[in-house]
Amino acid sequence: MREVDPKVVEQAVKTIQMLAVDAVERAGCGHPGAPMGLAAISYELWTRHLRYDPKDPAWPNRDRFVLSAGHASMLLYGMLHLSGYDLPLQELKNFRQLGSRTPGHPEAHMTPGVETTTGPLGQGIANAVGMAASIKMMAARFNQHEADLISARVFGIASDGDLMEGVSAEACSFAGHLGLDNLVFFYDDNGITIDGGTDLSYTEDAAKRYEAYGWFVQRIDGHDHAQIREALDKAVAESDRPSLIIAKTHIGHGSPNKQDSASAHGSKLGTDEIKLTKDNIGWPQEPTFLVPDEVRAVFAERGEEGAEERKRWLGKRDAMLAGGGDVAASWTTLMDRKVPADLLEQLLSSVPEKDSATRNQSGIVQQKVAELVPSLVGGSADLTGSTKTWIKDAGIIDRGNFGGRNFHFGVREHGMGAFANGMALSDGFIPYTATFLVFSDYMRPAVRLAALSKLQSIYVFTHDSVYLGEDGPTHQPVEHYWALRAIPNLDVVRPADALECAAAWTHALARKDGPTAFALTRQTVPNLTRPDGFDPQQILRGAYVLCDSDGAPDAVMLATGSEVHVALEAQQLLAAKGTKLRVVSAPCLEAFGRQDQGYREQVLPPGVRRCSLEVGVTQPWRAFVGLDGLTMGHDDFGHSAPAKDIQEHLGLTPAAVAERVAAWLG
Repeated sequence: MREVDPKVVEQAVKTIQMLAVDAVERAGCGHPGAPMGLAAISYELWTRHLRYDPKDPAWPNRDRFVLSAGHASMLLYGMLHLSGYDLPLQELKNFRQLGSRTPGHPEAHMTPGVETTTGPLGQGIANAVGMAASIKMMAARFNQHEADLISARVFGIASDGDLMEGVSAEACSFAGHLGLDNLVFFYDDNGITIDGGTDLSYTEDAAKRYEAYGWFVQRIDGHDHAQIREALDKAVAESDRPSLIIAKTHIGHGSPNKQDSASAHGSKLGTDEIKLTKDNIGWPQEPTFLVPDEVRAVFAERGEEGAEERKRWLGKRDAMLAGGGDVAASWTTLMDRKVPADLLEQLLSSVPEKDSATRNQSGIVQQKVAELVPSLVGGSADLTGSTKTWIKDAGIIDRGNFGGRNFHFGVREHGMGAFANGMALSDGFIPYTATFLVFSDYMRPAVRLAALSKLQSIYVFTHDSVYLGEDGPTHQPVEHYWALRAIPNLDVVRPADALECAAAWTHALARKDGPTAFALTRQTVPNLTRPDGFDPQQILRGAYVLCDSDGAPDAVMLATGSEVHVALEAQQLLAAKGTKLRVVSAPCLEAFGRQDQGYREQVLPPGVRRCSLEVGVTQPWRAFVGLDGLTMGHDDFGHSAPAKDIQEHLGLTPAAVAERVAAWLG
């Protein structure tokens, strides 16, 4: 971009500042201080380095901008508006109001140009690591066919809080390990948190920490344009490491009484202070939301440059596609995240006949999935052998080698989940992650954000119950099925056998608007016998009649996972005594809830008593069985003992279950 008159540059910086101040004041709440302090950095980044075309916010080789400090959302909204995205000035005036596209923290599915949902601190920079890795992986697949087809970078801004949160430490350590030189972050070192100065709790040397992670670290004055430009040039030129630019800034920059104060962080400046601030920086008192024409012209020119960049890129892409063959087919397959329409039918051919743990059965099915769905990539939190999730003959993703499909995430569940969200937000890949179900607690914030953001991500949680045995209560989940089911837009699938594992993968890969979690056993479970003519598509409806009674049932038992075969055996014991029990396998209650009322009543007939069987907390099952229903599970922590001993101790053997059902029915 041409050199801009320094006076216009200063006008642009003041515009960015005051758009945030005016929007927060109009809303009556928000965070004006950080946008005021970061205006100079944002101007330099967006006008000199960030590649974007506001008319096509999702073109594949755009640079990504991630505002990890999501509380400073008005900084991002102001930049998007000035840069020509579909975010009219009225949307800035509607900041934080019902129905606006300018919520209090940025949300990717709501606002054009917002790359990821940020707010919970640390998540954004961790997402950015996943984005940068995805870009590297796409480049490894296609740049040998068309030079520099994929050359996008990820830029971002993080706050003190982002660097304090553990998730950023996990992800940034991994970024250094991978050598993600296409990742550049500013650290807004303004010395202020909500409670006061950061020195109340944060006195470490962040530069040394990030250098130890393997990052290229620079320190600058965040209000000095020359220093910002030089640091950005060096960071972009770095060819072996991610970059952190530690920018010393003043929160509330320009406010006579609130600069460098905690009150500038999360409260509006107030009418009197805004007047003083405008006088102090030389800004007109009226009108509010002022954008001078010369400032609009600067950003319009930058937008035109981005459009030309995209046009040149489209020529490269079209040339590659015109060549046809495997390369063109691979591009289309990855960009569309293609999944065969007959995936379940194809997976059924890989279903193992031998009785085994569902983690093993799922792992076998996953190999066929990987063959059919090239977009599938992922790994585990140092538990690959236990979760059975390694894609065979697909290679490892590591520094300098991004052509593989398997990650070694290390013991980093929280960072792994946030990293996967970044991949899901990028082009080409459907990420899966794996760990023990009990450790889903460590990645729950990332899972929640995936559900909120409507991301396709797959969580393979194994060792799903107290029956994992001797490791004891610290590793045995009991509340986790329902803790996950409580997250809106997350589907939880607990398959009972190999056939249901195939259906679980089919369900997760067909589901484009939200994440799916599997809960898989460590212990062996039998492959179930189903009625003649059974249609496996029924499993995809979330719950289905697995084995009906001879005649109208006296009761219906809903069971999941490893308890389904127990329900079937209990059914036989009860039938021998004249009690008619219908057994319903319910691998995914969320999918069942989306079925029409007619189907739900077909499976769970009104007026017929219901009971549930799942080796976990029981209270939430009341929503299905009613207050007079019977819930069988375990409302306490587990035990360190062999699985069979635990099952007998808890009274969840087929004989014990049959006895409890008989007593309940009277």
